[in-house]
Amino acid sequence: MPSSVIAAWTYDEPARRLVITFVSGDVYAYLEVPPMEAEGLRVARSKGRFFSERIRDRFAFERVKIALP
Repeated sequence: MPSSVIAAWTYDEPARRLVITFVSGDVYAYLEVPPMEAEGLRVARSKGRFFSERIRDRFAFERVKIALP
């Protein structure tokens, strides 16, 4: 199901790094994300809700890219 918040995402299991591209164009990498959380995102009916409830504010992150106006 398409998301109104998340444009795309990738998960590097060995690094436990979840990279999310938001519809705004901003890209963030979430660190030390367990594989079960990435799988949860994959199967979630609402990616935005899952992200808000299970990932945002729970994992350290780094900004990879910020969208330019």
